[in-house]
Amino acid sequence: MLTVAYIGFGNSVRRYHLPFIRNKKNVNVKWVYRLESEINPELEAVYEGIRFTSDLNDILNDEEVNLVVINTPNKFHVPYSKQFLKAGKNILTEKPFAMTVKEGKSVFNLAKKLGLVAYVNQNRRYDTDFLALKEVIESGVLGDLVEVESHYDYFNPNNAGNGDILYGLDVHTLDQMIGLFGKPDRIWTDVRGINNPKGGRDYVDLKLFYGEKLRVSVRSSLYVKTPYPRFVAHGTRGSFVKMSMGNLSRMMVGQEPLTPPFVLEKEDNWATVQYVDAYGNTVTYKHPSKVTDYGKVYDDIDACIHEGAPKKIKDEEVLEVLRIMEEARRQPDSKIGDGVDYWKF
Repeated sequence: MLTVAYIGFGNSVRRYHLPFIRNKKNVNVKWVYRLESEINPELEAVYEGIRFTSDLNDILNDEEVNLVVINTPNKFHVPYSKQFLKAGKNILTEKPFAMTVKEGKSVFNLAKKLGLVAYVNQNRRYDTDFLALKEVIESGVLGDLVEVESHYDYFNPNNAGNGDILYGLDVHTLDQMIGLFGKPDRIWTDVRGINNPKGGRDYVDLKLFYGEKLRVSVRSSLYVKTPYPRFVAHGTRGSFVKMSMGNLSRMMVGQEPLTPPFVLEKEDNWATVQYVDAYGNTVTYKHPSKVTDYGKVYDDIDACIHEGAPKKIKDEEVLEVLRIMEEARRQPDSKIGDGVDYWKF
């Protein structure tokens, strides 16, 4: 049984964590920590059975809690991770796991030293779009891969400069590609703030090169008005195209506490695969989608904690993602916007 405490109670917890575990028999959510300034009795009342606190000691000293999920602003991920590891708690940290490779290594090393599990919430590995891409690539029908494109785009130019999509969106999409293909032989980065009054990045283009043939593009932009495929893959025998499943948050059912839409996509949004078979015939088909279930991350960490299972999201993959993002940050025009900081450690 996972007895869970959340640090933070924002959109991520209420839309991408709690809905997907509410019916899991192996997960019991006991605590939520939020700042005193964020106390909302009316909202908290609908989450029956959960204890809310603004005193970290309630969680630090609770021997029943064996998993702390950290959903704070990015720069607090590492200090909170270390604090709870030192208190004997396993941790599941929201992406990005850390802001640098050095910090990420220090957290993993501490967890290993203490015999605990430090895991990262790369839940996008369970997106139906990505699962379809992974299945088709692994089937071999595309032949030797030549090019893979990953796009995660929005059209929001008026609000573009208020965030940093490199550490917001691309930390997920980059992880998907590292999970598929591993460490690239070399990289090329173009990270810009086109409308960035606060120094944020609103356009990201990362190129990952593997061997002599394969090039992987990881792109995000807040200036894409026309729908564009989520994934495109081309190989020596065929191609794959998948449009986005859409914004999962907007598909949630009812009022809070929310229920996720555990339903299959309509067939007209399934991936299109076209390839040449062994007899020279062109084959075209729709690849069936699977249900997106972010709760599987909890199954993964439960197996790590209680069964000693290997991590599905490996430490070296997490660190490689951080390494590439650090390289992208080193561009002369790349800046990190500080924003307004309400969290104190």
